[in-house]
Amino acid sequence: MFAGKTVVLGVSGGIAAYKAAEIVRWLKKEGAAVVVVMTPAARQFITPLTLATLSGNPVLDDLWAPNQALTFGRPKGRTSPVEHIEVADAADLVIVAPATADLLARVAHGLGDDMVTTVILATRAPVVFAPAMNVQMLENPIVQDNLAALRRRGYRFAEPETGDLACGWEGRGRLASLESIAAAARAALRGKAAPGSASGPLAGKRIVVTAGPTVEALDPVRALTNHSSGKMGYALAEACRDLGAQVTLISGPTALAAPAGVTTIAIESALDLARALKGPLAKAHALVMAAAVADWRPAKRVPQKLKRGTKALTLELLPNPDLLKTLPRPKGLKVVGFALETEQELAGARKKLVEKRCDLLVLNNPTRLGSHFGGDTNEVTILDAGGGSERLPVLAKRAAADRVAARLAALFSPAKGPARGRR
Repeated sequence: MFAGKTVVLGVSGGIAAYKAAEIVRWLKKEGAAVVVVMTPAARQFITPLTLATLSGNPVLDDLWAPNQALTFGRPKGRTSPVEHIEVADAADLVIVAPATADLLARVAHGLGDDMVTTVILATRAPVVFAPAMNVQMLENPIVQDNLAALRRRGYRFAEPETGDLACGWEGRGRLASLESIAAAARAALRGKAAPGSASGPLAGKRIVVTAGPTVEALDPVRALTNHSSGKMGYALAEACRDLGAQVTLISGPTALAAPAGVTTIAIESALDLARALKGPLAKAHALVMAAAVADWRPAKRVPQKLKRGTKALTLELLPNPDLLKTLPRPKGLKVVGFALETEQELAGARKKLVEKRCDLLVLNNPTRLGSHFGGDTNEVTILDAGGGSERLPVLAKRAAADRVAARLAALFSPAKGPARGRR
């Protein structure tokens, strides 16, 4: 996909700038011509020499320097004596990694005061930002407003991940993995729709995605729940959105920010979820049931906090409805189910796919390395109603979600869908 393409990599001044070297190496292996542009601050974290050596092109980091001899594909008959204009015009894709809060703010407000921002302003190529910063900075309302503004204008994102940050904090703000950046870059080159776009393989489709755990209250302070973080469901909502769908996300309690460009409905219990699904599902073209719905709920909720006692406490539990199996479905609804299995995985998943009348079923095992609850990666197998299965490697959850969303899109045009082999 990248062979013969010109990719401009913008690097801004964050500690994650050293990872730009890995991105350049990956792009070169994919056959792309790579031009690196840097902000002055980025030079404090990684030298232009390193990136020039890896890319095979001089690094552009000074608006006022003489033009340099660059090797990349240029549009026929279109060259410019102004270096940043020529690079912007030649780009098939621009990736900005890391994208700091400062860089995002300047682009959101139309400033062009260095090589990176001027190239972004001048290009008509898709731009993928990979934000990286302290969690407190990322959650600042000003930064969130800038991110929302950029999304509305069609810019794409490789979302930051959660983990230990260089500043000593722990939280969301770490640069997306190479796999996630690659997935976002491929989506951009394929012309997948940005939020609100009228194009893309899911354009015009209404998709309902469920995510997160359900919480079944026992008393005012205690509840039965599970370890689901909601990350996979939120990634699926974003992936369907980026394919042009109108997405409704129905989510149990999570620590995640609502995705931009998605209608989000908050629920708590399994019965809440059943009620919340009825309206959106009646008009939906597809349902992606990624929520971890509790199988049981307390027979009654105690109005006051249960006091500690010396005797054993016996709880009476009632089964929750199997929503995926029993909810009324509009005619033609495409259904993607999820199965969590820890033994006899494929057999159990295949049984669920048939019993719950799914078109696709995503199987995962949280005991596997790379698939644990709350993590940023997943290893899944996608099963289809035709008997095929596709086992994916360990991927960032957004990258895995992109693969699932692509399979969902193929259900609406099976003649153009990917080959489905047995593995």
